[in-house]
Order: sequence, then structure tokens, then C-alpha cells
Amino acid sequence: MKKIVMLAAAALFSTAAFAQGDKTTVRDDASGAKTTVTERDNGTVKVEARSGRTKAGQKAYNTKQDVKSAGKKTGAVVEKGAKKTGHAVKKGAKAVKNKAEDVVD
Repeated sequence: MKKIVMLAAAALFSTAAFAQGDKTTVRDDASGAKTTVTERDNGTVKVEARSGRTKAGQKAYNTKQDVKSAGKKTGAVVEKGAKKTGHAVKKGAKAVKNKAEDVVD
């Protein structure tokens, strides 16, 4: 019974999705402009266009990109520092171990 219900639900959703028609979206990442063209089953075409970002939107986008870049740079520096610290700790621990063995001997 459960399988029949699942199969019926899948068929229902696929039929609804098929009735929507073909949808094509073109986006320009540089300016943020977006054009969507929908071709319906009856042959009509619907075109939706959104222009690029406003000045405030462009500033927000630039800020986002700058923060992303700074985060990557900071992460790389932190990783490098952690590796150096790890190496120094290992070297120091090894020196302490050698000195302790010398005292015991």
C-alpha cells in the first residue's frame, strides 16, 4: 500500500512539473542582470528581465567579495602560523626529551 501511495505521489508531481513548460534562465554574474524565458505548452512565451544591481547593491556585493577575499587570506596566514607553531612545539618537546634522557643517564 505504501509503495502505491509513493508511486502515485511521484506521478502526480512529475505531471505537475511537466505542465509548467521549459524555463531558461540567463544570469550575468558581473552585473547581476537576470533574464528568464518560459515557453508554455500552448506556445506562448513569457520573458522576465531584471536589470543589474543598484549602486547600493553593487557596494554591498563588493563588500561581500572583499570580506570573502580577506577571510581566505587570514585563513591562509593562520594555517601557516599554526604549522610553524606545531613544528616549534615538536622540536622543543624533542629537545626536552633528549635533555631528560641525558640527566637520567
